[in-house]
Amino acid sequence: MAEFLLVLIAAVVVGAIGFGVSLLITGDDPGIEGHEPDGRSVPLPSSRPLVEGDVNQIRFDTVVRGYRMAQVDTALRRAGYDIGYKEELIQVLEAEIKALREGRQEDADALRDARLAAASGAAAETAAETAADTPVIELDAADRSDAVADELEQPSPAVK
Repeated sequence: MAEFLLVLIAAVVVGAIGFGVSLLITGDDPGIEGHEPDGRSVPLPSSRPLVEGDVNQIRFDTVVRGYRMAQVDTALRRAGYDIGYKEELIQVLEAEIKALREGRQEDADALRDARLAAASGAAAETAAETAADTPVIELDAADRSDAVADELEQPSPAVK
C-alpha cells in the first residue's frame, strides 16, 4: 500500500512539472492581465473642510494588487492638509481664549479678525470692516470665563 502511494505522488509531481514546462514552451499562459477599475471611487470633498463621515465614505478603485496609488496618495494629502489646517485653527482659538481670559481685548480682537478672514477667504480689510460692525459687549472677569465656555460649546457659523 505504501509503495502504491509513493508511485501515485511521484506520478502527480511528474505530471505537474510536465504541464508547467509545456505551458512555458507554448506561451499559452496570458500572465497577469490588466484590471479595469470598477469606477466606484468616491473621493474626498475639496470644496469644504472634512468631517468624520467623509473619511467613512471614501472609496478607491481596485486594481490587481490593491487600490490605485494615485487616489490613495491624493486622499492622504487632502486629509493631512485638513488636519494641519484644523490644528492651526485650534491654536488660534486657544490663543484668542487665552487673550480674553487675560483681559487683552485688542489681541483677542486681532486674532478673531485673522481667524474670520482666513475662514471666509476674504481679505483682512473685509474682516476688519465686519468686526467693526459687530457690537462689543464688555464683561467683568467673572462673566468673561462663562462667556468663553459658552462660546466653546456653540461653534461659530463662520468657522466650519
